[in-house]
Amino acid sequence: MDYQDRTVVITGGVGGLGTAVVEALLAAGAICHVPHRGESTDGHRDHKRLTFHPGIDLTDEEVVERFYRQIPGLWASIHVAGGFTAGRVVATGKSVLASQFDMNVVTCYLCCRSAVKAMTATPAGGRIVNVAARPALEWRSGAGMAAYTASKAAVAALTVALAEEVAKDDVLVNAVAPSILDTEANRKAMPKADHAAWPKVADVAQTILFLASPSNKVTRGAIVPVYGRV
Repeated sequence: MDYQDRTVVITGGVGGLGTAVVEALLAAGAICHVPHRGESTDGHRDHKRLTFHPGIDLTDEEVVERFYRQIPGLWASIHVAGGFTAGRVVATGKSVLASQFDMNVVTCYLCCRSAVKAMTATPAGGRIVNVAARPALEWRSGAGMAAYTASKAAVAALTVALAEEVAKDDVLVNAVAPSILDTEANRKAMPKADHAAWPKVADVAQTILFLASPSNKVTRGAIVPVYGRV
C-alpha cells in the first residue's frame, strides 16, 4: 500500500494500536499528524514525517475544527482514540455512561465531521477509518460492560450512516471491530488468558491501512471484524 506523500491524521496515535498504525503508515510513506491531549510524547519516535500536536481535546468541537483546518491536503483520518470501562449496569451511573460516550462517540463524531469538511473541499476525496469493538457487533458479549458496548455500537452505526452520506464525494468510511488486542496493558489485566490467540496490533494496523489507502476503491460502510483466534 503506497501512502507516499499522503497526509493522514491518527487520533489515539500514542496508544498501543495507534502507535502500530503510525509505524505502518510511516513505513508506507505517509505524512502523519497525531493529536493528543497530553503535553509529552516521551517514548515515542521522532520522524521527519511525523508531527505530534499536544493539548488537543477531541471532545471540544472548536478545538477539533481548528486542528483539522491546519492540516493541509488531508487524505485519511483514522480514529483510534477512545476508552474502556467495565461494570454491570446496576453499578454504572450516568457519569460513567457519559464519559464512555465522550471518549468513544463524541471524539469519533467530531473528527469525522471535520475530516469530511476537509476532504470534500477538494476533488481528491479521502478515507475515514473508525475503531468500534467486537461487542458493537455481538451485543451479548458486552454483558458486564454495557456502557462501553453501547458507545462502540454507536460508533459502528455512525460509520455506516456516514459512509452512505459521503460515498458520492469519494469519501469511503469504514471501521474495524477488534476483540481483545494483544497489548502489554491487556496482558497485565488478564495474565491467565491465551495471549497467543489475541489479534496483534501490527496485524490490525494492516487492515486499517488497507481501508484508509488509495488501494481501497470500493469498500465502504463496513465494520470489519479483527478478532484473531479468540
